[in-house]
Amino acid sequence: MTCIPTPLEIWMVLAVDKVEQLLDLLQELDETTMENQLSEFYSDTYENGLEGGPYAWQEEFHNMGFNHRERAIIAGNRVGKTRTAAAEVAIHLTGLYPPWWKGKQFTQPTDWIVAAPTNELCRDILQLALVGNMREGEKAPDGKGWIPASCIQDFGWRQCGVANVMDTLRVKHVSGGTSLCTFKSYEQGPVKFQGVARDGVWLDEEPKDYEIYTESLTRTLDKNGMVIFSRTPLFGMSDIIEHYVKGGNGIYFKNVTWDDAPHLDEEAKADLLSSYPEHERDTRAKGVPMMGSGNVYNVPDEMIMCEPFEIPEHFRRICGIDFGIDHPAAACWIAYDADADVVYVYDCYKERGQTAAYHSQAIMSRGKWIPVSWPHDGMVRDKGGGVALKEQYQSQGVNMLGFSARYDDAKGGGQSREPITLEILERMRTGRFRVFNHLNEWFEEKRMLHRKDGKINPVKDDIESATRYAVMMLRCSTNYVDEFTTRQSSVNYDNYSPLQDY
Repeated sequence: MTCIPTPLEIWMVLAVDKVEQLLDLLQELDETTMENQLSEFYSDTYENGLEGGPYAWQEEFHNMGFNHRERAIIAGNRVGKTRTAAAEVAIHLTGLYPPWWKGKQFTQPTDWIVAAPTNELCRDILQLALVGNMREGEKAPDGKGWIPASCIQDFGWRQCGVANVMDTLRVKHVSGGTSLCTFKSYEQGPVKFQGVARDGVWLDEEPKDYEIYTESLTRTLDKNGMVIFSRTPLFGMSDIIEHYVKGGNGIYFKNVTWDDAPHLDEEAKADLLSSYPEHERDTRAKGVPMMGSGNVYNVPDEMIMCEPFEIPEHFRRICGIDFGIDHPAAACWIAYDADADVVYVYDCYKERGQTAAYHSQAIMSRGKWIPVSWPHDGMVRDKGGGVALKEQYQSQGVNMLGFSARYDDAKGGGQSREPITLEILERMRTGRFRVFNHLNEWFEEKRMLHRKDGKINPVKDDIESATRYAVMMLRCSTNYVDEFTTRQSSVNYDNYSPLQDY
């Protein structure tokens, strides 16, 4: 019987040169594994994004590229925004699309610009993410970035007074051709972003000159390309961030917080948070634009969050709706504990580009009996049929209140935004306004709502507006025990989604 030697015995009998050969082979194996992170991490199947695939929000971001030319990740630190953008650029440069990919695909080699504020950041963040570090003693990358080493064909260097800054990178595409990636810094100015058409531009962090963004967008028009913008908003609600928050056709905006990154455990979050100045913490953790007093609802999310619960029968209900004439339609459902004077936001809804009939079904699915508060533009008549918006919803069976939302009991009472906004803020500060913690879209709008020149900037405020209309008409809230009991018995709030009811 042959005795199998132990690893220690093998090690002891190997000559020094053989040991060195073995170490070289192990290093090559390690490098091969590292260079293949694109195919391994962004694979066909995944559980939670830690191994084998992206997080859910990352997959959504990539797939939204199918019909959105402009996409932004406005996020806290350490959530993976740069990693996400780098992965997408690498995928388009190589043509190595994962099996699950539903985003835009290029069948031919692509031409990209990637840019950062300075040459140093271009090297230390973008270049590192795409091709890895410089090999020791060699002027060549180690191929440990998102682009597999086997796909790196050639590269050129920029003469800028900073060592090892790439100017161009040529990448092998699965079609057999060669993709081009050009590195730029915002220090070069807008003129360096002019020139030939590009398939894509990735801007990491924000240029101070808005023209750099517009030039980047212009470069992608002829090729029906895309712009990717990744940012931690340390400098507030800038023109570019406002552009994304406001939204529109072909614009996708994703706010990502530490809660969206399972690789950060609670201890790591606490350690990170304590290392930042207090005034930066919401920005670093949640991607909230650093605006100081400019933030409308300047209270921490945690202060108003609560776990979902089965709402008691005696709590009164009301729904607020924002019609969405030139923006998404939205609704918000409130349960009111009149005894304790506490408002609970327990559900919300937002949808773009659908008819009143479609929205009506979504609203009634939460309870036909619940009264619906609506804004003054509900009396605007449709250009085609001449039917007011309020009447369109009412004709579908929605329980619309008899007159538009206003701040007092009089039919001709005030409708100003400021008084009800201040009332909600005061409720938040005194523990009388709570929001079920699964309502991510509600919190996203709350984080982004801000003042500009002392006035509330009405962008990305659809659900927030619906909330105001509901609170403004809280005196009209009611309960309907029979239907309420029937409906609640079928709802499991442990994994509840506002969309599962229809």
